[in-house]
Amino acid sequence: MVDEATKKTLSNIPLLKTKAGPRDKDLWVQRLKEEYQALIKYVQNNKSADNDWFRLESNKEGTRWFGKCWYIHNLLKYEFDVEFDIPVTYPTTAPEIALPELDGKTAKMYRGGKICLTDHFKPLWARNVPKFGIAHAMALGLGPWLAVEIPDMIDKGIVTYKEKTDEAKNISGLYRKPSSSAYKGSRLTCQLSA
Repeated sequence: MVDEATKKTLSNIPLLKTKAGPRDKDLWVQRLKEEYQALIKYVQNNKSADNDWFRLESNKEGTRWFGKCWYIHNLLKYEFDVEFDIPVTYPTTAPEIALPELDGKTAKMYRGGKICLTDHFKPLWARNVPKFGIAHAMALGLGPWLAVEIPDMIDKGIVTYKEKTDEAKNISGLYRKPSSSAYKGSRLTCQLSA
C-alpha cells in the first residue's frame, strides 16, 4: 500500500511515545518536545534531500500551528499559508490541516480550507496512535495532497503563478509579470484566479 519512497521518509521520522493532548498539562509538554524533535528531524532530512517544502511554528502552548508550505511546479514556486489547531482529543484525532487561501477551490477540501485526508490518511493515523505526530501529518497528509491537487489546480487555471517582488510586497502589494529570471533570488508566491 505504501511505496518505497514513503516508507523511507517515514522510517527517518522519529516515532512519538507520549500519548497526551493539550489538556494533559505536564504530559503535553513532554509530547510537544517529541513533536518538535520529530519535526526538526523531518525538516533536516528534507533539506539534505533538497526537498524542503514547509515552515511551521506554534503558539506558546503548542495548540495552534501556522506557517508556509510551497510546491514547485515547472520551476515556479507556489506558496501557501498553512494552519491547524491541535484537537483536544489529540493524538487520537489527527489535526485538520488548512490552506485558507484555497478554500472552495477544489472538491478535495472542506470549509475553511481544510484539506481532505479522510480516505487515505486518517485510517493510517488511527492505526498509529500515539506514534504519529505533526511531522507525520505533514509527510503523509499535506505533502501528498499538495503533490496531487496543486498541479491539477494549476492546469485548470485555478492557481496561477505570480512573482511578488520586494518592492511590490512592501509598497503597493501589486504583482509583476514573471520574467525569465523570475526564479533567481526573488520572493515568489501565487495568486488565485476567480
